[in-house]
Amino acid sequence: MRSPPRILAVDDVPENLEIVRVRLEAEGYEVITAADGEEALAKARETEPDLILLDVMMPKLDGISVLRQFKQDTALSFVPVIMLTAKSDTRDVVIGLEAGADDYLTKPFERAALTARVRAMLRIKALHDVVQLQAAKLQEQTDLLAEWNRSLEERIAAQVAEIERIGRLRRFLAPQIAEIIASSDGLDSLLESHRREVTVVFCDLRGFTPFIEIAEPEEVMKVLREYHRTLGELIYRYEGTLERFAGDGILILFNDPVACADHTERAARMALDMRDRVGELTEQWRKRGHTLGFGVGIAVGYATLGRIGFDRRLEYAAVGSVTNLACRLCDEAKAGQILVSQRVAGSLEPRVEVVPLGSLDLRGFHHPVPAYNLLRLLDGEPGGATIV
Repeated sequence: MRSPPRILAVDDVPENLEIVRVRLEAEGYEVITAADGEEALAKARETEPDLILLDVMMPKLDGISVLRQFKQDTALSFVPVIMLTAKSDTRDVVIGLEAGADDYLTKPFERAALTARVRAMLRIKALHDVVQLQAAKLQEQTDLLAEWNRSLEERIAAQVAEIERIGRLRRFLAPQIAEIIASSDGLDSLLESHRREVTVVFCDLRGFTPFIEIAEPEEVMKVLREYHRTLGELIYRYEGTLERFAGDGILILFNDPVACADHTERAARMALDMRDRVGELTEQWRKRGHTLGFGVGIAVGYATLGRIGFDRRLEYAAVGSVTNLACRLCDEAKAGQILVSQRVAGSLEPRVEVVPLGSLDLRGFHHPVPAYNLLRLLDGEPGGATIV
């Protein structure tokens, strides 16, 4: 409601209008006047008053007809209306109240009565406006909450889809690579070739080729499932990047694509755990008539990493002599051995127990390569590297 309240007074008698105007303006109200029903409708729609004083008997359009049009107009239907009637026209009072009038005054009326009725109706109008304002705020808050809920639902749906997408990627890719691919700008940076120092672990089964020549395919697949499940748990635990696996051969990277300061030690610990876990498996396989062993090769050095393949099949791979060295060391490892390069043994000092094997002639390398058999890490024990 306005301050001061705006009142529309409608009467076809100029003297009556003047009296109403003077009395109400003396009370501090803003008063607008209209001399007939048509003018009243026009001014009401133009000025949107807070209260209407409406005479019943008027030319052109009587007050009851004007009142009915007011109540049909959504912008004016809640504006209080006080009907002005003659004392003898009680029938007009009834008709006016039935048409939607809120109160009435009989002419001639006293100033005190006029003021009291006007104040009462304006209080009702003020309460109505407060309710309307609160309703509008409540609707606004409801709409805002609904929008937040929609936005939250969309975000949750997007996050669930992202989680499902990453879950599917993790079935085919290393988790670190899946996370980078799933990020908004990670794919481009991942596909770019880059050079980095990595620790490479290569492992496979001893005696696997003769095994697959005599064993049933179902038994071969069962052994591979047990083998991959066991090593896969350890690769994930130590946060290695599974670069590839082919049959019993598995290649794992450390320090790419996610950098880690202790990548060589982490690789060594994983290899030792693998040796122990696969040792348990080989005992089970032996009971089923399969003679299999497990060998590991570990090397550290710089490699070029990035995308290889073609448009319909891409893989993430490391290229460099360090991967070849890990593979060749694995080839030389006997069952239960973990052969490491000289750089690996040196970087693990002083917490490593190794057996030097001298220099090995490895396929693909022009010069003999020093190699060591990793026995264990000496956690917390003082002193330098132990060579036995």
